Amino acid sequence: MPSYKTLIILILPLLFASCVGTSNIPINKKAFEQEDSYILYALEYEQNRDLNNARKMYLKLFENSGRYSYLKRFLAMSMQLKKYEDVRIYSKKYLDEDSKSYQDILRFYTISLLKLDKLDDALEQGQILLKRFNNSENYELLANIYFEREEYSKSEKYFESAYVSNISGQTLTNLVDVLYSYLNKKEKAISYLETHIRLYGCEGGVCSKLFSFYREQRNIDGIISVLKKAFYEYKKDGNIHAMNRTYKFLIAYLEQKNLDEAIAFLEKNDIDEYKLLSLYQKKDYKKKSLKLLYKIYKKTGNIDLLAQIAILEFEIAKDKRKVLKEVITKFESALMVLDNHIYQNFLGYLLIDYNVDVDKGLALVKKALEKAPNNVAYIDSLAWGLYKKKECKKAYTQMKKVIDAIGLDEKEIRFHWNKIKECK
Repeated sequence: MPSYKTLIILILPLLFASCVGTSNIPINKKAFEQEDSYILYALEYEQNRDLNNARKMYLKLFENSGRYSYLKRFLAMSMQLKKYEDVRIYSKKYLDEDSKSYQDILRFYTISLLKLDKLDDALEQGQILLKRFNNSENYELLANIYFEREEYSKSEKYFESAYVSNISGQTLTNLVDVLYSYLNKKEKAISYLETHIRLYGCEGGVCSKLFSFYREQRNIDGIISVLKKAFYEYKKDGNIHAMNRTYKFLIAYLEQKNLDEAIAFLEKNDIDEYKLLSLYQKKDYKKKSLKLLYKIYKKTGNIDLLAQIAILEFEIAKDKRKVLKEVITKFESALMVLDNHIYQNFLGYLLIDYNVDVDKGLALVKKALEKAPNNVAYIDSLAWGLYKKKECKKAYTQMKKVIDAIGLDEKEIRFHWNKIKECK
């Protein structure tokens, strides 16, 4: 069911909330002896979600007291239970132009006719209602009736009148649904939403509605714009759940459009450090990655981050020998806790390549190969360690596997291969 049709139900709480008596009996006086007892029964039924018996009790209360507040509760509950014929019968039976509740009861009657698909009668009563009570709720009800009659231009007209009267986000979403989906006035629908959001924000689901239109049209810039608007509004209001839900959509579209724009958003809002780190790594921003890794590590003590810090420190260093000792220390600390083949190979290769401890390096590389026996980088490390140990035939056998797998395009691979071939 299109969203604007739900407004038929959304107007009911306004009626339901009214508790002013309209009989001649003062509100603070009992209309009949059992009135208090009946009220308690009705409230207990409501509390137990037994709306059928609750509504019956409110009807008894009305019939014995003449207080329209009870009738409206009966009608509202009947509407909730989709007892539309009951709503029609009793609202028509007790429709009294002299009652202060006349507008409410007539609206119930009109809605029941609409729900029962008696569209001609509903239109007649809706026009009477609007002529007598000119307000946004009645404009909107008439708009819904015209929609059900598939008179979409008239539906548009009355939804516009309702919106001008109340500047409600909910009313606007109903209007733009008619414009966009039934009258093919897509640009007008989008323009309405953009203007409302700029002036009044996202209340009433207008940002979600505009997002759905932009997504259908694959307008990435528009999607990002409305998601940013919603994100900052939810953030300002402290609606953390909605903010986080919106953020997930927003960052996905920002990544799709431009990684640097996604990075700028994350840097500005300080919302997701791990996501920011992953984007830094995608862009190969090593210095920014290292700075953020240190920040997260200090907050969390996550030992895995210490190993990542060691890798970046070594890769960034211009004079790698100056940082070698500190990098090795970080890896050793991490591997006391972790059993990670990437870090085992990285440390093992450093110990081999810089002749720090070739035997220990080979042991670490072999541990890594137990977990990933076909990893050519690890096989290269093994071959290089065997070369350093002067185990030339074994080194050649292992290095040949690497060359057969990936060739000689990489400078370091060519260097290792040439050295191992020369080994005697």
